[in-house]
Amino acid sequence: MSFSSLGDTLNKKFTQSGPLKKQLEDSQVVEEAKVVLSSMFGEVLSGTANPLFIKNRTLTISCASSAMAQEIRLNQVKIVEELNKKLGRNEVDRIRYLV
Repeated sequence: MSFSSLGDTLNKKFTQSGPLKKQLEDSQVVEEAKVVLSSMFGEVLSGTANPLFIKNRTLTISCASSAMAQEIRLNQVKIVEELNKKLGRNEVDRIRYLV
């Protein structure tokens, strides 16, 4: 019987295809979306838009105002392009926003 270290076991779980890897990638998308929104709209305005989750290549963002939702809608293509560029892969196709 052979044993492997906890670090090796966890590394395998996060690098193999599976639910843990998908969750890790999804959380990376949400974190990068925060960075992109901050760079595009500044700290103050980006604070009124909170990326929540990604599902079926659609990023859902909660907006504190309809004005912020409108800004995201108008800049959706640029946000998606910038986000995919930062991620190094095409992970997001569109944005859904909640007001």
